[in-house]
Amino acid sequence: ILDVMNENEKVCKYLDLPLQHINDDILHSMKRNTTEKEIRSLIDTIRKKVPDAALRTSFIVGYPGETKKIYRQLEAFINEIGFDRLGVFTYSHEEKTAAYLLKNTISKREKESRKENLMFLQQEISLTKNTQKIGSIYKVLIDTENKTHYIGRTEFDSPEVDNLVYVSKKAIKCDIGGFYSVKITKAEAFDLYGEVVEI
Repeated sequence: ILDVMNENEKVCKYLDLPLQHINDDILHSMKRNTTEKEIRSLIDTIRKKVPDAALRTSFIVGYPGETKKIYRQLEAFINEIGFDRLGVFTYSHEEKTAAYLLKNTISKREKESRKENLMFLQQEISLTKNTQKIGSIYKVLIDTENKTHYIGRTEFDSPEVDNLVYVSKKAIKCDIGGFYSVKITKAEAFDLYGEVVEI
């Protein structure tokens, strides 16, 4: 799959890896059937075979047994890997789940604090990555528009959950559903701004 993704322009270079956590004990308790070593090996393989692939993932904080030390392990992993897109959810103690038998020892306040910390970290990572895109040209699919901009996304963005690209209406008229080459002129943490260019 990675070879095809790298060689075929019709395949988006975008992968969603539902990792949930990075600590081996938590992963085992979640019945994820993987380890930190295997996750790191997979990410290394992806980045070697498809260097410009965008990686999205989701993590759960506040899972039973997630000590402050284990949480900091997850935080350090996110900072090191630098995911392109990332979602964070707080653990919810639901009946009829395997984890329901575990003692829910982490307070709601602590769960929310951990979530906010990780999302702030991801905001900084995303801003750095987006700033590096300024001056580059991307193929953008236009989904909608407002009074001043056409609004679209690159192949690295899933609809409704990822970054948006705001394309200035000053230079050219765009069709909804059309693809355009857009030069990025400005970047924010989760959005890009640009204008259509001819190639």
